[in-house]
Amino acid sequence: MKRKVFITVKTYPTLSKKYDELVCTAGILDDGSWVRIYPLPFRKLDYEKRYKKYQWIEFELEKNTSDMRPETYRVVNCATIKTIDDPIGTENYWRKRKEIIFQRNKIYKNLSELIDLAHENKLSLAVFKPKHLISFHVEATEREWSSDKLALLQGKVQQLSFFQTQEELRKEFSVVDKLPYKFFYKFSDEEGKESRLMIEDWEIGALYWNCLKKEKGNEQAALG
Repeated sequence: MKRKVFITVKTYPTLSKKYDELVCTAGILDDGSWVRIYPLPFRKLDYEKRYKKYQWIEFELEKNTSDMRPETYRVVNCATIKTIDDPIGTENYWRKRKEIIFQRNKIYKNLSELIDLAHENKLSLAVFKPKHLISFHVEATEREWSSDKLALLQGKVQQLSFFQTQEELRKEFSVVDKLPYKFFYKFSDEEGKESRLMIEDWEIGALYWNCLKKEKGNEQAALG
C-alpha cells in the first residue's frame, strides 16, 4: 500500500546483527496517525531517496509482523521511496509542522498514562510534553561498535560483493562513527513524576561531532 509519511523522528544510526546499519524512523501518516518504519538502512539509500526530518516522503508500506508494536510498518521496496518537496520550515512558530503533527494526536502530560497504554500495546509513539525540564546529562559509553557486529556486517558485504576489488569493498564498507557518549534529559510530568530519557536523535550525534571538530578534538570542551 502506497502511503505518504511526514518524517518527525530520525535516530542516530546503530548496528544490528540482523539488519546491518539502521536508522529508526517515525512520523505522521497522511491520515494523521503515527507510524514507525523499521527496518530502514538509511545510508544505503540512493542520495535522491535520502529524506530529511519534517519532509513528506512516499513509499510502499506493509505491517511489520515481526514487531508487535501497533505503529510499526516496513518498506516493501526501498526503490519505491520518493521525497516530496522540500522539508517544511519553522515559519510562524512551526505553524505548518504543528498542523500536521497535532491534527489528530493527543498531547500527553502524564507519563504514567503513557506507560500504561504502552504496556497494553495500545501505542508506542506519542507526543509528550513535560511540565519541567530539570537537567541534561552526559555519560561515557563504549567508543567502538561491537566487534561481532562489525565482523558480521563485513562478512555480508564480502558475500554480496564477490567480484569487487578490496579497494571497492573498503569504500562500500563504510560504518558511521559510534558516539562515545550517551545524552539524557531529566524531566518531570504534570504529576511531579521525575524521569530520565535518552536522546537518540540524529541531530544529537551531528551536534557532538560538529562541536568536537570546532574544539579541535577536545572532548570536554565539545561537551561544554
